[in-house]
Amino acid sequence: MNQHEAKQIIEQLRSGEIKEVVVTKEQFTSFREALMEQEDKKDFRGNAQHRGAVIYTYQPGWTA
Repeated sequence: MNQHEAKQIIEQLRSGEIKEVVVTKEQFTSFREALMEQEDKKDFRGNAQHRGAVIYTYQPGWTA
């Protein structure tokens, strides 16, 4: 996954086009870098899975 693909996935999560994305251990660094550039990065929730995968969802307001 490159930065452009990661940003597209982030936008799809934000718009509700997709509900969640599974980011593998190998994709994590690229995805995380793109995510940290977002103003609403705190609205994205990552749920760690086995073998280094993370399931990301977009949940506005989940943090106080």
